[in-house]
Amino acid sequence: MKDKTETLAYAMGNSPSGPFEFKGIIMDESPTGCWTNHHSIVEYNGQWYLFYHHNDFSPEADKRRSVRIDSLTFNSDGTIVKVKPTLRGVGITDARMKIQIDRYSAISKKGASVSFVNDENKFEGWKCRLEKIKSWVQYNRVDFGSQPVQEVKMRVNSDKGGVVKIVADDEDIATVKIPAGKDWCVVKACVEKAPVGVSDIRVSLQKGASVEIDWIGFDAVPWSAGAFETHKYRNFFAEMGYSQVEIDAKLEEVFNDVFYGANKVYFEVGDSMAYISDLKNHDVRTEGMSYGMMIAVQFDRKDIFDRLWRWCKKYMQHQKGMFEGYFAWSCQTDGTRNSEGPASDGELYYVTSLIFASNRWGNESGINYLAEAQNILDCSMKKVGKDAVTPFINIEHQLITFTPTRFGAKFTDPSYHLPAFYEVWARWAYDGRSRFWRECAERSREYLHKSIHPVTGLNPDYNNYDGSLLHSDGIIGDAFRFDSWRVLMNIALDYSWACADREWQQEYGNKIQNFLYGQGLYDFKDQYNVDGSPVKEVLQAGEYKQLRHSLGIVATAAAVSLVCTDVKCEEFVKQLWEAKHEPYEDGYLDKYYDGLLRLFAFMHLSGRYQIIFPQ
Repeated sequence: MKDKTETLAYAMGNSPSGPFEFKGIIMDESPTGCWTNHHSIVEYNGQWYLFYHHNDFSPEADKRRSVRIDSLTFNSDGTIVKVKPTLRGVGITDARMKIQIDRYSAISKKGASVSFVNDENKFEGWKCRLEKIKSWVQYNRVDFGSQPVQEVKMRVNSDKGGVVKIVADDEDIATVKIPAGKDWCVVKACVEKAPVGVSDIRVSLQKGASVEIDWIGFDAVPWSAGAFETHKYRNFFAEMGYSQVEIDAKLEEVFNDVFYGANKVYFEVGDSMAYISDLKNHDVRTEGMSYGMMIAVQFDRKDIFDRLWRWCKKYMQHQKGMFEGYFAWSCQTDGTRNSEGPASDGELYYVTSLIFASNRWGNESGINYLAEAQNILDCSMKKVGKDAVTPFINIEHQLITFTPTRFGAKFTDPSYHLPAFYEVWARWAYDGRSRFWRECAERSREYLHKSIHPVTGLNPDYNNYDGSLLHSDGIIGDAFRFDSWRVLMNIALDYSWACADREWQQEYGNKIQNFLYGQGLYDFKDQYNVDGSPVKEVLQAGEYKQLRHSLGIVATAAAVSLVCTDVKCEEFVKQLWEAKHEPYEDGYLDKYYDGLLRLFAFMHLSGRYQIIFPQ
């Protein structure tokens, strides 16, 4: 202790047992009066680092600790160079992610300051304010990579508006106009001269006054943390400039198109039940019913959810026998079963939507949603060791089966893989299998790595548990067809909720959008071989057999934009926004599959497909 609070000091000796000679200060007293600068020193890959405490998140209380890190260097005689605390810390920041420029490396002496974005919730982070012309803030070690960035994005707020200039290593790269307004908004501008490699960037105010900056980034700027951690969801449409009024109206329009409009697939039965029908195949499927339940709980439509669940319970779920707890995957609209066997994706969505219903509405309103979810899981696990019927999650591989039957349990379907769903089960199924479900999430992500073509990003409809092709003789299996469309949307969901596989998922999103974009943004087809070559035989949809630019794949290709870093993802989103759900040139109209995937995509991109935490 030097004056009012602690410093960090050190001594040197030739032996761990001393004697020691005092050599000086490593770090001076904190100018904020923070007391808790307790520290540790670590060497990693040839560089020494100083970890220490600060009260960044709680300036009103000097003993609430948060962690900082700075580099530690030595003089030639072995003494330590005094460390000057920085907000920037260490490491290299990806230019295509959010750059928290308020964690600056340097700042102008006048006209620039840092404060909390929200004083009532300091964990929302900080903002930088530029108040005078020529005031600036600098952020070092930004990696632009080898591919030139095309645009810069900034989250800003300014009552009067202004203009900021962005410089990278003394080269002007962009000028950004900041609109006047009372709310935060994301603005963007073209990059005039794109840097490559690692550069230091500086943002300075050229016109106006009092411009606040939350973050800056280049190109698409996907988020870096999932909603399990942040409880926040990205509104991609808003980032593109659509107003919240427009977004809400569009989402309502798409929802009504599925449930109440001319293209509806939802039909009520009596005063307590309803079903969703695949109209082209004239049946009711566990796929559509469980999708409908997920949509209903997301929109807080308990009436729709309960109607669908009662129909499923009455007509589809087996109450006894070898399939007990499972659901007949296809029924006629009067409830007569077309097939007794289950399809595992239905059970996957049933369990997750029931858990969300329990979290949102409780279990005291006539349906014990949690007990129903637990019953499905428990009945499934009771089938371990059986022959004709199996758990719908393969116990050995911890991966979902195509169907939990002797034949269907031998392989899987990439579009059934939603790792974040297992994380929901691990938290709130309360079935004693939390560790198992978390492991399933990890295995599912590892499996997807093996299932995606390394060049095109395409995947087959079905494959082995090791990701290899089945090499089946049938038309369905080895090619990218209707089931496969969902993989794009599923990876977007896993990124949005968990973000546990960020780098690979970003690479995947860029890769598959690059492939589709190369086929023509408004021309790519709905069926390919996984290497990108044309299919020899077209899979029929209903009574129609033709390759087309289907709305379903347009929707999921837009949804995967949530993970992408390439700015072209905005073109996919724009295409979805403008697309109409109407008959194709040959007269075919898929109200069911296209309609549901379109609705899911709009939910994703508006931030309305969310983890429902216990209320």
